[in-house]
Amino acid sequence: MTFAQKSFEGMSRRTLLTSGLAGGLLLAFHVPVRAFNEPVQPPDDTAGKFAPNAFIRIDHSGKTTLIMPQVEMGQGTYTSISMILAEELDTDFAQVVVEHAPASDKLYGNPVFGIQVTGNSNSVRAFWKPLRNAGASARAMLVQAAAQQWQVEPASCTTSNGQVLHAASGRRLSYGELVDAANTQTPPRDVALKDPKDFVLIGKPLKRLDTPDKTNGKAVYGIDAMLPGMKFATLMACPVFGGKVARVDDSAARKLPGVQQIVVLDDLVAVVGDHMWAAKKALDALVIEWDEGSYAQLSSNDIWRDLRAASEKDGVVAKSRGDIAKALATGERFEASYELPFLAHASMEPVNATVHLKPDSCEIWTGSQVIARVQSEGAKAAGLPVEKVIANNHLLGGGFGRKLEADMVVKAVRIAKHVDGPVKVVWTREEDIQHDVYRPVYRDTIAATLSGGKIVGWKYKIAGSAILARWLPPAFQKGIDIDAVDSAIDVPYDIPNFHVEYVRAEPPAVPTGFWRGVGPNNNVFAVECFMDELARKAGKDPVDFRRSMLGNQPRFLAALNLAADSIWRPKNPIGVNRCLRVSGVVSVCSRRLPASSQPWWKPKSTNKAKYICAESLRRSIPASSSTRIPLWRSSRAA
Repeated sequence: MTFAQKSFEGMSRRTLLTSGLAGGLLLAFHVPVRAFNEPVQPPDDTAGKFAPNAFIRIDHSGKTTLIMPQVEMGQGTYTSISMILAEELDTDFAQVVVEHAPASDKLYGNPVFGIQVTGNSNSVRAFWKPLRNAGASARAMLVQAAAQQWQVEPASCTTSNGQVLHAASGRRLSYGELVDAANTQTPPRDVALKDPKDFVLIGKPLKRLDTPDKTNGKAVYGIDAMLPGMKFATLMACPVFGGKVARVDDSAARKLPGVQQIVVLDDLVAVVGDHMWAAKKALDALVIEWDEGSYAQLSSNDIWRDLRAASEKDGVVAKSRGDIAKALATGERFEASYELPFLAHASMEPVNATVHLKPDSCEIWTGSQVIARVQSEGAKAAGLPVEKVIANNHLLGGGFGRKLEADMVVKAVRIAKHVDGPVKVVWTREEDIQHDVYRPVYRDTIAATLSGGKIVGWKYKIAGSAILARWLPPAFQKGIDIDAVDSAIDVPYDIPNFHVEYVRAEPPAVPTGFWRGVGPNNNVFAVECFMDELARKAGKDPVDFRRSMLGNQPRFLAALNLAADSIWRPKNPIGVNRCLRVSGVVSVCSRRLPASSQPWWKPKSTNKAKYICAESLRRSIPASSSTRIPLWRSSRAA
């Protein structure tokens, strides 16, 4: 009997939490609970329901199911997306549940990317209009159905809380009562959307839908998928990217209790056991010799050397206005370079995928930001047509861009080919960190000139990976990765002579991918740190320096003024760190040091000195501390 089978007979962790905490935490509008040992998501059944589009299902009881095109990974998307749909539908909030969307680029593709993906922080922006239209169209069909029954004009009817009302006669019909009649209506070509002043949900401080189940133990993440007869596996790949397995001594591992089999593939070794602990202990007991391949001698120094050399080359022009050459030849010139390292994602939920592979079908359970891509990549790995593969999505215990990749599913399918029955593959934290798809290393070089206390010339060059060239090739046009230059080409400051270049520089061996904002978390850091440097050179307060160049950006200026008046201007306690940035979002940060201290942004030397910039000071290092945290590096020359 496997651990999975035993867990069905006894009380599980989730059962214990549910029994002890469920009372008093129930909400009528909730994420549907799927028994953790039955994670199969049933097919979208529209029989006997009003199903006007891919997002809305209403049954005869009035229960409204909203199909979520975006995934929930802690950012509140299920709540915000549900509010958009429910607002225009005018449904009864207490009669709503939400479902993960099945894999389908056609039905649930993100309008920005054209594929089914949650990323780029655009869920609300991307689906605002499409989902409002979907809700309003369904509402109009329900109104039309009621109006026909009452033999009145649709314009004389209103909707509220899951009902159609006719004020003149006092009649009303629930949405559940109108299911069959509404299904006979033709969706309107054009439908009026609500005036924002009439919103009853949007803009209100509603509680998040996923919170109750995440606190009482009912929430089902990808790692929670449990199937009868399921085995557990964990794996180890070569510590050097591109390396292969040379030889495995598994004699000690096979003697450990709970170990079922050792799977040796060309580039990884996996242990399959009754439970995760057995698999992990046996993995530790393996003696593996690796053929480390051509990158065996590659070092961080090699990668930085190559990147710095690439950053000295001319790049592809991403944006240019004015005469940058003339501007940089006049006024006081200042230069700096900023470097950001590889970063792993380290999501709270370890990387995982559960796979049940049969000769003619494959089913996958995971939490993914790209579930349709999981389905297609899983099909390739299994050697099956995509229609023979079912990909079940779940809540994500953190994504941050790591779940924009399907590599973990591909490896799980490859392992599953050697396992009889379903197998859950879970990466250890060490393996997850060592074989992540990392935020790229970047080097940003900036040159600017000052005149009259303002920037008159600005030349900015980004050198680093082109993630989009690999991840979404059609989006990589004319040598420019639009994500890499994000927040660099749209700096809000009024700079008359402005020039941005991009140099594609792929690090050898190391895989790179999206990590949080990617381009913005590189460029905002460099831009705003350099703005502080320029403010110092101009002898101006950092806030006033920025204000002087936001005359054409009233929203940015208003936000900056609000933040500055709230945080920057009051007298700071000694040692309190605050910083300021205005690229993309506004935040304010400053640090008050003892009067005898030098400015916190000043390095020990002005000649190519390496130092930690303002952004890292958010960690609130005491003013007396000499600690330097090597998260980011900057070089500057006057």
